[in-house]
Amino acid sequence: MSRYKKLTILHSNDLHGDFTAQDIDNNLVGGVSMLSGYIDKVRREEPNTIYCIAGDMFRGSVIDSEFKGLSTIEIMNAIAPDVVTLGNHETDYGIAHLLFLEKCAKFPIINANLFIKSNYARLFKPQIVLNVGGMKILFIGILTEEVMAQARNEAVIGSFVDIHEAAAEVGKICNAYNATDIDLTVLLTHIGFEEDKKLAAMLDPAWGVDIIVGGHSHTFIEKPEVVNGITIVQAGTGTDQIGRFDITVDTYENSIESYEWQAVPINDDTCPRDPDIEKLLESYKNETDKIYGRTITRFRRKLTHPARNQETELGGLLSDMLAESLGLDVMLLGSGAIRNLQMGPLVIYQDLVECFPYDDSTYMVTVTGGQLKRMMLHMLRDGVWRGEHTEFYQLSKRLRITYDIPNSKMLEFTFDGEPVDENRLFKVGLQTFHVSNFTEFFGVPMAEVEAIKKPIVISTSTRDIMEEYMMTHQHLDREIDGRLTLIR
Repeated sequence: MSRYKKLTILHSNDLHGDFTAQDIDNNLVGGVSMLSGYIDKVRREEPNTIYCIAGDMFRGSVIDSEFKGLSTIEIMNAIAPDVVTLGNHETDYGIAHLLFLEKCAKFPIINANLFIKSNYARLFKPQIVLNVGGMKILFIGILTEEVMAQARNEAVIGSFVDIHEAAAEVGKICNAYNATDIDLTVLLTHIGFEEDKKLAAMLDPAWGVDIIVGGHSHTFIEKPEVVNGITIVQAGTGTDQIGRFDITVDTYENSIESYEWQAVPINDDTCPRDPDIEKLLESYKNETDKIYGRTITRFRRKLTHPARNQETELGGLLSDMLAESLGLDVMLLGSGAIRNLQMGPLVIYQDLVECFPYDDSTYMVTVTGGQLKRMMLHMLRDGVWRGEHTEFYQLSKRLRITYDIPNSKMLEFTFDGEPVDENRLFKVGLQTFHVSNFTEFFGVPMAEVEAIKKPIVISTSTRDIMEEYMMTHQHLDREIDGRLTLIR
């Protein structure tokens, strides 16, 4: 038997229903047809090929939303990944529905740390050993509590609460397989690039973890990060690119002898199309076009949302719509709920649904000016600027903040042009997801807020409010007006 063997690992993460190719400068980019075509091409050229997905297949397109993930599972069945781990958005349709979707999947879905609270039984198989070309490759799936906020409404479901316990769980699984001749160990995680580095630093080298293939933070990298001897990679978001490892495995030492890694662009210059995928996708698209193809409004111009942790044109418009429509003093709209980088000038219903797919309720939370300031200081804390994946908010126009990042200091905090009175009560709008995780997301105990007044639902559909406002207002526009000024 040859000591050195070739292994190719292709990996995606945070696909978010990015099914169709886009025409960029007369070049088709991304989409599952060319993604599948590239994977098939590599599988033909390199027989020892594994394709894995590090979470968040769901959400982001009307095809996914309309069929509640079943369409995504069927499309993924056609691409046939070798192993997938859960992301936080796999729980968006509820744990019970996720377990149904898992039964529909013709590929293995692994997760080591979701369990039923009453008896600690795992919901999914925690690991899988893939036999490829005479090699045994161990994959372990990890999703930590930091990205499990959506599942907290599921009272019977638990998760290991932090990165330390996730590391310990990895150790247990690796120890259980030490007697097996494992040639390579890969953690398939959905916790964010910075958390991946922390996790790698905690792992005992004796456990033999070689690679972390991650997701969640949508991180584009030029080269892998190496921490504690473990190579860490991620492939951005969507289907515009795919990560590729070409590895020489030392099967005597059960280790990596050498490797090359690259982010391969998915475009029509280098990737063949998959006609079977295109046929399947077209069948779903024909159904959704009937429902989502109607025009809602026309903006004065295209509005953008280029980054989560800053004021954006689109974020300003959407938060203003909600504050005005619902009679709120302040609307704090989750930046991460806005999934597209731009919208308009013509806006059809599909654009709104894909841009704002999480149609939860809007709550009114009553807080003092002092509590509101603490909430905003928590949002702007130092970890945000170090790359930690945290919640961030778009502000409605009556609230204005100027924040000095290098000195961690708030220089302006005004409402209607006047300094915020710490004792004044403010009606603040929040989506269900953010109310459910209020203490963690804002650093203020919910019990302290409830002592003033319990949060109340003021709209059962946040997106309905946006749609109605857009339908009754033409030529909407919003400039960056300094409601959140960041001094860097």
